[in-house]
Amino acid sequence: MSTYLVLHGFQNHRPPGHWQHWLAGALAERGHEVRYPQLPEPDAPRLADWLAALDEHGERPAGDGEFVVLAHSLSVLLWLRAVAAGRAPDADRVLLVAPPSPQVTASIPEIAEFADGLDLRPDLGLGPDAVRPKAPTRLVYGDGDPYCPEGADLHYGVPLGLDLDHVPGGGHLNPDHGYGAWPDVLAWCENPAVRVRGNR
Repeated sequence: MSTYLVLHGFQNHRPPGHWQHWLAGALAERGHEVRYPQLPEPDAPRLADWLAALDEHGERPAGDGEFVVLAHSLSVLLWLRAVAAGRAPDADRVLLVAPPSPQVTASIPEIAEFADGLDLRPDLGLGPDAVRPKAPTRLVYGDGDPYCPEGADLHYGVPLGLDLDHVPGGGHLNPDHGYGAWPDVLAWCENPAVRVRGNR
């Protein structure tokens, strides 16, 4: 049995139509432990509160099973900030999905603090070395993401040297772009060699 920590994004109240909700149920049905917490104040999050929640829910389980983290949207930035602060949970592998760009994040007052200093371009922000995850990490991103119009590969994937899965036409990889059930992510959870593609 493996343990999965599923982290949602801004304004996400874990709706049943979201692929993360579907995934949590599918993994539990297969006998895995699933942690899918409602992060504090999702409509007006504070970085300190979300980091505290990550500390609370990210404790590595006892035993020999894998500990896997899956983060979507704003929680990708939460994860990178935790890495920079030395507070990232001890995961065996990580899937980062559809992060918003630092510029878009900074333009939204409710979440702007998540972007402070996070520009990874040379000589800006924290710099890649400060936020490069220790665990094997895959970044999944789509074309036409309104929250990262330049592409998450540009902002995060290439600077951090992450394994990349590109989803043509995927948008923000959320229910608005057709991502409720997402079999490829479930397959990746149980086999890290699986490439994550679109679901249509």
